[in-house]
Amino acid sequence: MASMQNQPRHSLIFLFIIFLHIAISYSASSSTDDANALLTFKKTLKDESNALSSWNLSTPPCFENRNNWVGIICSRAGNIWGLRLENMGLSGSIDVDSLVKLSKLRSISLMHNSFSGELPDFRQLRMLKALFLSYNNFEGVIPPNAFDGIRRLRKIHLSFNKFSGEIPNSLATLQKLVEVTLQGNQFQGNIPDLKSTQNLQVFNVSNNQLQGSVPANLSKFDPSNKDLCGPPLNACPPSSSSSNRKTNTAQPSPAKSSDKPVPIAIIAVGKSMVEHDEEEGPNKSTNVVNGGVGRNNKSGENVGKLTFVRDDREKFDLSDLLKASAEILGSGSFGSSYKATLNNGNSVVVKRFKQMNNVGREEFQEHMRRLGRLSHPNLLPLVAYYYRKEEKLFVSDPVQKGSLALLLHGQTRGTPTLDWPTRLKVIKGVAKGLSYLYKELACLVAPHGHLKSSNVLLNASYEPLLGDYALIPLINQETVQEMMIAYKSPEYFNNGRITKKTDVWSLGILIIEVLTGKFPASYLQQGSEVDMTIWVRSVINDGYDKNMGLTKNSEGEMQKLLNIGMACCERNVDKRLDIKEACVRLEEVRERDREDDDFHSTCASTDADHRSSRGTSEDFAVIIN
Repeated sequence: MASMQNQPRHSLIFLFIIFLHIAISYSASSSTDDANALLTFKKTLKDESNALSSWNLSTPPCFENRNNWVGIICSRAGNIWGLRLENMGLSGSIDVDSLVKLSKLRSISLMHNSFSGELPDFRQLRMLKALFLSYNNFEGVIPPNAFDGIRRLRKIHLSFNKFSGEIPNSLATLQKLVEVTLQGNQFQGNIPDLKSTQNLQVFNVSNNQLQGSVPANLSKFDPSNKDLCGPPLNACPPSSSSSNRKTNTAQPSPAKSSDKPVPIAIIAVGKSMVEHDEEEGPNKSTNVVNGGVGRNNKSGENVGKLTFVRDDREKFDLSDLLKASAEILGSGSFGSSYKATLNNGNSVVVKRFKQMNNVGREEFQEHMRRLGRLSHPNLLPLVAYYYRKEEKLFVSDPVQKGSLALLLHGQTRGTPTLDWPTRLKVIKGVAKGLSYLYKELACLVAPHGHLKSSNVLLNASYEPLLGDYALIPLINQETVQEMMIAYKSPEYFNNGRITKKTDVWSLGILIIEVLTGKFPASYLQQGSEVDMTIWVRSVINDGYDKNMGLTKNSEGEMQKLLNIGMACCERNVDKRLDIKEACVRLEEVRERDREDDDFHSTCASTDADHRSSRGTSEDFAVIIN
């Protein structure tokens, strides 16, 4: 009887063992199939630097959620989720057929390589969510149906290639687009009228040869093509109206925007403000309130008020901004930035934010007053702000040299590059500014929260100024994790939290970027601990940026700075330096004696400025996130 009672139990154990054996066999078989598919893909690539040497059958591509093969992104289930083969000097052909066998593949990034020829046919990858091909040498006309059927595509980055012809109409069929960057190509004709733009955060088609009117649902973005018209650019004449968008695009539009700056800075804000005021009727008065200019409505609330938080700046009205000529500095997930020149000749920088509409007026104003009290040589001071529920404006002073990202990665031939003493000066200044934020904004876990090279600006003497700091309390919580650099840190990736040392991690990544000249690009976007470890190891193996002007007397100090950078971006928070320790160690790094050095100016020799785009990204220049 006992034997019969144990029989069902033995059967269950036996079935479990059989099931486990099948599962293990299936997993091993799947991993082998994925590995073979990747090796087939590798065969068509030219990998002269042997960057993909880890791709071999001695280990599987993924072990749980960690990758054994460089450039592979693994899901928690151990599947191949993405390919991130950036800055590897790759060329050759892209075998899409082999990638079809990777059933869980969702993201492909081949940015900053040397691929050429026509755009591969990715339509077989119907589950693809992100495609990054920027900074290559792709060329030719993209077929109109290039993106048909890839309905889950959210991000398409094709910028800075040599594509020509019209922008493919199949983009208009994609309902989930969040980012589209096509700038720096040779596209012609009209901009497609995207059917769904409710999720669209980045749309950049600047520096092409487009013409005609800008679709109404894309007017909030900055197209920057001289032959385009319509909001946010100059008005279109009747011949270029939307009714004629489908006519032959080979004929140039008769309406050409002036090459000079045009009054486009905050048209969207001005229009909505004026419409609001017109509803109130003619009985309006204009007052100066708290150092700003406002218009009173019937309830006494200030509408259209530009509030100054500093007394040492000449004040002006919001209407002065609406009349100002402006040039586009950048547009990204946060919004757009403009340099506006007022009628009196003074210039200001205006940045629009649209991800702050969950912040109440009192909470927002109190935070602005707190930022207005900050004063440090390495902080970009906030001058004034404008509050509307739908969007906000930040006004600051122009900075002569632009962003550190642009100077490191976006230089053109003949433009001086940053030498070693200048880079050391920049890092020390960044650390000082960050230390000041830690002291003055002690209530914030990450007082900066968004530290990266595009948010470090350099003045005429190459002194760094930190921008976009202390934004975490203001950004909508549903988007803050996707946008802010603090939420790309290892501690957030692993434990779902940021710490007092999170900004120090960002400082460490910045130090390594400055020393190597390599841009973190999508590693910061994805925020993977494993990915950042791979990036750090790969760029260090490549050595220092030769454009610094290396000398024998400086290599030891560079190594000291590199060691500090590694200690700052230590993935174990307990072992990571805090901001005080980082500042103390940075002050110990010297330029060394310059009597025997090869340096001869604040910038290195221009003969090294054969700038490749190995470290560039949409994070600077036109796209500033």
